[in-house]
Formats: sequence, C-alpha cells, structure tokens
Amino acid sequence: MKIRSTRSVLLAGIAAFLPAGIAVAGESDVYDLGQIHVTADKERWSIFDRFGGTVVTDEQTQLHAKETLDRAVDLAPGVVSNNSGGTRNEQLIFVHGFDRFQVPLSIDGVRVYLPADNRLDFGRFLTGDIAEIQIAKGYASVLDGPGAMGGAINLVTRKPTRSYEGEMRVGTEFGNDGTYDGVKTYLRAGTKQEAYWAQISGTFNRMAGWELPQSYNPTAYENGGRRDHSDTRDWNVNAKVGFTPNATDEYSIAYTKQEGEKNAPYNTLVSTNRYWSWPEWNVQNLAFNSTTAIGDKSYVKTRLFYTTFDNTLDSWGDAAQTRHTNAGYVFTSYYRDWSAGGSVEAGTELFGRDTLKGALHYRRDNHTEWNANYTNASGTSAGCTVNVVCFTEPKQTTLEDTWSLALENTYRLTPSVDLVQGISYDWRKLWQSEDFTSGAYVHYPLRDKTAFNWQMAAIWRYAEDAKIYANVSDRTRFPTLFERFSSRFGGAVSNPGLEPERAINYKLGWTKAYAPKSQVSVEAYYASVQDMIQSVPIVYSGSSVTQYQNVGDGWYAGVDLAVDHALRSDLIVGGNLSLIERKVTAPYIPGFQATDVPELKGLVYASWNPIPTVTLTPNVEFASARWTSRTVGTTTTYLRSGGYGLANVSAEYRIHSNLTLAAGARNIFDQYYMPSDGFPARGRSFFASLKATF
Repeated sequence: MKIRSTRSVLLAGIAAFLPAGIAVAGESDVYDLGQIHVTADKERWSIFDRFGGTVVTDEQTQLHAKETLDRAVDLAPGVVSNNSGGTRNEQLIFVHGFDRFQVPLSIDGVRVYLPADNRLDFGRFLTGDIAEIQIAKGYASVLDGPGAMGGAINLVTRKPTRSYEGEMRVGTEFGNDGTYDGVKTYLRAGTKQEAYWAQISGTFNRMAGWELPQSYNPTAYENGGRRDHSDTRDWNVNAKVGFTPNATDEYSIAYTKQEGEKNAPYNTLVSTNRYWSWPEWNVQNLAFNSTTAIGDKSYVKTRLFYTTFDNTLDSWGDAAQTRHTNAGYVFTSYYRDWSAGGSVEAGTELFGRDTLKGALHYRRDNHTEWNANYTNASGTSAGCTVNVVCFTEPKQTTLEDTWSLALENTYRLTPSVDLVQGISYDWRKLWQSEDFTSGAYVHYPLRDKTAFNWQMAAIWRYAEDAKIYANVSDRTRFPTLFERFSSRFGGAVSNPGLEPERAINYKLGWTKAYAPKSQVSVEAYYASVQDMIQSVPIVYSGSSVTQYQNVGDGWYAGVDLAVDHALRSDLIVGGNLSLIERKVTAPYIPGFQATDVPELKGLVYASWNPIPTVTLTPNVEFASARWTSRTVGTTTTYLRSGGYGLANVSAEYRIHSNLTLAAGARNIFDQYYMPSDGFPARGRSFFASLKATF
C-alpha cells in the first residue's frame, strides 16, 4: 500500500480514494505535534519516510472500512494482526515479526503503556479520529523514547484546517445471513483561526457480536451462528486546543478519554476455558505539546502527559457468565494504574551540514491491583456464598521510573546523501513491588536495569522521485512487571533478575515513483534477537509451574514489496506482499515455534471510477498458514493453522461534494479459517455508512 506524500505538486488531482493513502494537495489535517519521527521527507517527495516507515492514512481506513487499529494495520506491508487466542483472546499486531511488547504504541506521541503487563488489545483502538497511523518497522528513532526493539506505532489524530468545519459518519454492520450486528458513529467539529484552533470529536461503537461462517461445524463449546461472547462496546472523545502565535511555534493541550467493555469468545476445541469478561477497559490521557523555533536553525519541542488506566476483569464460574462460584479461579480483578512524565527534544543545524538533535524522556508508572475473591482468605469456600464477595485482598502497588537520553545527528554528505547516527541510554528504577499471595504480602527484590542503544542510516536520493536507504538499529526492551513478578494465580514464580531482550535490525530498501499514481517499493530486512523472553515450564517446590526467562536467541528475515500502477486515469491496480521467516532457539521449551505470524501475507486491489462520482474497490487479502499453540494443563504443543484468501469489496457514491454513501462486504465467500487454535475467524459480513461534512 502507498504512503502519504509531502510534495503536493506531484499529487494535484489525485483522488483521495486511493487505497495507498496518498493525500490530495491542500493543507493537511494531521496534528503535527502528535507525530513521531516516522514522517515523509519534507524536503523532497518520497514514498516512504527516510528510514522505511509506513503511513496508513484516514482515506485508506475509511475506504476499506477499517474501524479498529488491528484491521487498519493489515493494509501495510510487513505488518500483520492476529487473535491471541487463549483466555484473553485479544487482537495483536506484529511488525516484522515483533509483538506488542517489542513495538510500543503511542497516541499523538504519548506512549500507551499498561504498567502491569502492557498486554494491549489493539481491537479497542478506534480509527475514526485518526488522521494517520505511523508505523516504524525495525528502525525507530532513538529520539522517540525507549523500548522500540522492533519498531513503533503512533496514532496521529486530526486537527481543523478551516474557520469552521464538521464531520459526521454513521455506519452499520450485518452478518452473513443479514443479521444486524451493530452501529458505529463518529462526530467532529472544529475551528481554525489566525492565532488558535480548537476541535472536539468522538467515536462510538456498539457491536452485539459477529457471525461464524455458515460452514462452521458446532462443537460442545460453540454452537455456531453469532459467536458467543463476541459483543463489545467502545467509545472515545478527543478534545484539544492549540495556540499558534506565529508561523513556526505552536502550543496545544489535548484530552482523550476512551472507555470500553468486552467479552472474550471461548476456545471451540478444548474444555480448559476460563470464563472471562472485561466490564471496564478505560484509558484517559491529558497532554501538553509544544514546538518553539529558536532563530532560523534551532528548535525545542516539549511533551508532558498524565495517563490513567482502569481495568476490571471478571472471572466467572459458568460459561453463561451468571455465577461467581466458590472455585479458586473465580474472582474479580481490579487494576488502577497511572503514568506521568514527559520529554524535551532540541535540535540545531551545525556547520551547514549537520543537524544535531537530543531528547530526554521520563515516565513514572504506578500500578495498583487487588482481587475481590469468592473464596475466603485461606482460599476455601467455607462460609462463602455464591455471587457474594467473601474476601477482598489488600491493595498491592508497584512503582517504577524509566528514563531515556538520546542523541541523533544527520550529516549531509552531499546534497543527495544523508548519513544518520543515533545513540541512547535507557535506565529503569524500581522503587516498590508488592504482591499478595497465600494470604500474605510479598515484597519482591528491587532490581534496576540499564541499556545502551545505537543506530545508523544512509539515505541516497539519486533522483527527485527515487531513493535507496540502508540502516541498522540495535535496541533493547525491558521486561514488564508481569514478566518479572506475576504469580499467575499460583501457576508461576517470579524472576526479579530477568534481563532485557535485544534485537539488531538491518534494512535495505528502494522506492521509486515512475508516474503520477504509480510507484514501487521493496525492502529486505534481517533481525538478530538475543536474550529472548519466554514463559518456561519448570518444577518449583515440587509443583509444575512456569517462569519467564531469557531462554535463547533467534533471527527474523523477510522482504516487503508494494506496487501501485495507474492503468488509466480512472483505474489503479496494485497491492503488497510480505515474506518472513523466523527461527528461535529455546532449548527449555520442547518443540517451541514462533507463533501468530504467517510466512506469506499480502493484498491485491483495484480502484476504479466507472463514473466520476463512484469508486469501486475490490481486493483480495491472503496469508499462508502460521504456527499456533495449544496448552492443556502444563503441556503446550505447536501446530499449523490459519491460511486464507479473502475476497472483499467496497463502493463509494459521492452524492454531493459533502455527502458520501459507502457499502461493501468482507469475506464474500464466507470462508472458514482459524488463525489461532480454537478461535475461528469471522465469516462473511456486510457494512454500510454515510459520511457528511461541512
């Protein structure tokens, strides 16, 4: 898929419907202060940013009806989403094979980090208010903060571009037999004046669930039709104001609140399900962003934030989720977390050839948790009543600071060749770590860690519309609190001394635009991973449990290819292809395989205007089988699952310049496939939406 261009003269007249995400000429609605260092080259036209990152635009996500982040990133080469399976059944994203722990997520440059375990469910993040999704693959600038071992994802919201403007979208979804599944709405209003701007927007999704393919064979744990416990509800609101005293400086305050509740469908193949639901999955963020020019050659950017995360997990005693029984694994778990911090970045031009930048990042994470148990303090049912809390744990708190100091220099070797060098030093200070297990408080040993990172890149723009780039990036990722300390309800033991894992990413890429609306890009990469963190089965005090350990090393290698070609002025065809191979050595885990990522993944599309007001966009998404895992008791086995080829279509009819009707279908042939063992994917579905602007 294509990437947003910055040279409007080359893009004049290109329609915004392009599935590659190219924008038409005109002022951008991207909230610039929310961007990270994954942007197109602002000096020359380019298809990718100078380090090979990808940008998925609002035009793309609307055209293909990608209302959630996990769906939207599938439009980018080298990026794949998958269901996690298991009890949590969350939506995951992998960038060049790296997972959610190794590829941090930000919203407007502010890291979305869950202090306990960072187990983000990417299906909770809605794209209605997102102007662009920035994806750094392998090489993520050290200026953007710690932990980007395999890349980074940043969701950049929108801001107004006219004196008064607004937008409304309303959409519905239907199952393979016409069953009404839910409604999705988006509202936005804003103003841009000479010295300030302001905007408020909101998204609301309420889904009753989704339908399995009609060829699905019912089991004892799922009878088919609408997938049991697939209902969700999500809404968010985003309000921000900006002050622009001159052409170079900007100061803004942004407030975002997102609330969600969800269920998690059960495994359809095994009887080891735990019956979990999330009545709360809420994130709230307040941020200040600024950029100030100092003379003609220097600048300072600042960012301050305060984020809260409230999460409630209900573990039920029956599949219908009606009874909290007295079994040991039935409980209500509460997380009440907050993070606060900020960053400052400064840069200046030196000697006419060098641009030197530095950044300091700080984040404090506070995690507080407790369980309301339906057993007594000793873990038995004596004296307890079904559906009545019998014992509430005392609160347990963990407090940790993370710092990062980074420097990056760009040297202009020639007018067409840039050399970039970056280094950073990260450190983590653990102040407090508590747990409550077996009826007593546990105070874990306090261990601090440090890490040094470095990266280099070379970019050769051998023509105004073409370039070759090469880079290498050596980055680390500190383990989460969950990986170091969680007892997993008695099934695991802690490892306070768990070391960071590290990856060295190498990339070589080429991009070229050979005509308006036509371009090609290819990228090859190799990543060497050391001290990989995995959950290992061990025997501890005579019991079979697990422990997170630095189990071994591995490597990831692959190729990304993207092509878009204008056959005629009214017909564009193209697509992308991603190949990846992953090998991991984990001697303590029998038969271990790297799971969830197919070796082959791609998209082929056409975009046709039979008449000026109508756009038809059929596409085919495909992927090979992938490794998945099945755990019964303490035994995990690995098997192949999940190859597919899905036909989809969308259509847009521009009724008026400010009114558009869209409709389409996904998985047209209602194909049955199962990317994760025991978790079949959605069958055929239909959607329709109406968009109005003023």
